[in-house]
Amino acid sequence: MISKITGQLMSVGEASLSLEVESFEYHVRIPEFVRRQLQGSTGRQISLHTVQYLEGNAMQGRLVPRMVGFSSEAEREFFELFCSVDGVGVTKALRAMVRPVQDVARMIEDQDVKGLTALPGIGPATAERIVAKLRRKVPKFALLVTRDQAHEAEVPRDVVSDTFEALRKLGHPESDARKLVDAALATGSKFDDVEGLMHAVYKASHRSSA
Repeated sequence: MISKITGQLMSVGEASLSLEVESFEYHVRIPEFVRRQLQGSTGRQISLHTVQYLEGNAMQGRLVPRMVGFSSEAEREFFELFCSVDGVGVTKALRAMVRPVQDVARMIEDQDVKGLTALPGIGPATAERIVAKLRRKVPKFALLVTRDQAHEAEVPRDVVSDTFEALRKLGHPESDARKLVDAALATGSKFDDVEGLMHAVYKASHRSSA
């Protein structure tokens, strides 16, 4: 199974991209939020974290291997979780994921069924199932920092997730831990490690409670 692929981005279409890897050219399906991330990167070397699946009718012997690509391992992990909900699957998840992972994760965490039904192909019943199955599994994804956000705030993605986990171990509820990290990131300061971000978290918390 191919879990990561690196090559030169040749083109980006509405629902897929073309990636040249040595003498091979791969066509990789992408959700809308990934298309927006990569639309200005044609000609550059990129890496995609991938999911593979078979599309077609097994009874008729018409199965075609497909590949879906994401900019980060966390985005891929969230997509696989989303696909695991009854009535979703790869095709519907690809169509639905028009917003960044952290936005969709926050809707699930906040039990925002109305927001989820605004995603293409997600009806009220499916939205309810998504919330019921994933609500307790998505807080870490709600903290994801996009490539542009990470550049602006100068914060490595693993520092954000490790700080969130540290706050959870210290007894903070998931929603509170996310809000504390968000408040620290909103300052736009540079954080190279968990210690620095933790210091900013408690500084911001003390300031808001004063």
